Amino acid sequence: MHTDAEEAGSTVSAVMDRDDVDRALTRLEAEHEAVETSLLALQDHAGRRLLEGATLSGITRERWAETDAAVTRLWRYFDVYSGAVAAARKIRERRRWPTREDLVELTERLRGPGVLLPGDAAEGGRLAERCSLAELVARMNDLYARSLDVVVAADAVWSALPARIDLLAAELHRTRSLAHSVGVRPGEHPSGDDLEAITAELTELRARVIEDPLAFWQPATGSSAPGGGRPDTVRYDRAARALEDVRREIEAVLTVRQDAEQRLVRVRDVLSRADRTLAEARTARGEVLAKIAASEVPAVSGPPTALQEQLAAAAEYRRQAQWHRLSPLLEALEVRAEDELRRARDSLTAVTAPLAVRAELRGRLDAYRAKAARHGLAEDPLLVERYDAARRMLWSAPCDLRAAEQAVLRYQHTTAEALAGPVAQEDA
Repeated sequence: MHTDAEEAGSTVSAVMDRDDVDRALTRLEAEHEAVETSLLALQDHAGRRLLEGATLSGITRERWAETDAAVTRLWRYFDVYSGAVAAARKIRERRRWPTREDLVELTERLRGPGVLLPGDAAEGGRLAERCSLAELVARMNDLYARSLDVVVAADAVWSALPARIDLLAAELHRTRSLAHSVGVRPGEHPSGDDLEAITAELTELRARVIEDPLAFWQPATGSSAPGGGRPDTVRYDRAARALEDVRREIEAVLTVRQDAEQRLVRVRDVLSRADRTLAEARTARGEVLAKIAASEVPAVSGPPTALQEQLAAAAEYRRQAQWHRLSPLLEALEVRAEDELRRARDSLTAVTAPLAVRAELRGRLDAYRAKAARHGLAEDPLLVERYDAARRMLWSAPCDLRAAEQAVLRYQHTTAEALAGPVAQEDA
């Protein structure tokens, strides 16, 4: 237990002088002005006014109830702070040169735990307590930062998301009108069902954002500044992407409406060319069977009736303006028509292959005969005999390609040997 003398000595050693007191009062009054300005700005903040008048739910309702109580407590603390600073200023202004008793009292008020904070029933009946002015300022700063964080976050979400949702809803309305004009409706086309789902999602999302904005707030990691973060737009972005997909689908249907007749004409033209090619292949097959012996000639199938039926269905869809049904059918028809033309051309190539082989053998035979003639071997008996044998096979019907090819090879080899003979003799 300390004696009076010890206590007096301790007090004297810690007593502030007049300059210390004046500097401390100047600093506290500046802090008072800054705190008051911040509190008034918080009081007038658009986000706080919206929170105060809104019907809230979820996490926002819980945090706003805490924040509202914190703001009330903050003003109460500020009143205590204002009174403490004013009382200290009043003591200082008693005399130009304060007495030691004045300085002791000012030291206690400015540095000691001379501020009495009243109890708070809202905080579980917290009892009154004493603290220093510095501790009181720290408490006010903490309450202010936490309160401002809630207000700024809610205001940021309300400022960003509802407006964006409304713009997307307007785009959705335009897309729905366009979809109806081309027959894309719920229950009749997948995109119509998608539009209904997007409409329901945007309606529910907007209601949630208005009632519980803090549920759509992502705080910035590692940031201690009030309001650090950004609105969570995951659901909005997903709805926007879904609407963009539907819009592209509707545009494709619109494109079908604009050029459907031209595309149908092109499909008919491709199928007509495929039919003509198949007819040519069938004719060529008869010719090949008549002219070429011992050759496997593939059969030629007829045009697929399913394509003609689908083409007729596409024309009916166009006549009835059922663009949403015509769009996928027309795309499939364009692909299948090109496939059919390619198949017909492949069939013609396969059927006429033996004639191409015969033509190549004829050309090769004549080329070697001309080569022999240039070297003065046109009348060579063996060459004449083998040429005539090969020619009879190639120009007879039906032509045995395998035998004819062997005959051409014999003539080719005999010609090569005849041409090499004089050279070998000269070398000898």
